[in-house]
Amino acid sequence: MTDEIRAFLLDALTEMKYDVEDVDDDTVFGPAGLDVDSLGLAELAVRVEDRFGVAFDDDEAEMLAMMTLGEFSRTVAQRIQPASAL
Repeated sequence: MTDEIRAFLLDALTEMKYDVEDVDDDTVFGPAGLDVDSLGLAELAVRVEDRFGVAFDDDEAEMLAMMTLGEFSRTVAQRIQPASAL
């Protein structure tokens, strides 16, 4: 599942005009990596919510900026698992 999520994130970031050529699981979303601004993170979160049916609180935006691509993929996968278990 994390591979599917990672692929979705990379496609979404590409559509949002971010350069993902050298991005790997250790690349952060914030200024030290992809440099996705708060508006971009909000858009990415909405895309993930729509695609995978998970939710992010408004106060999680800062946490997302500090995550790596791999961490974010795993976080989404963990949120999907409990919903799948119902």
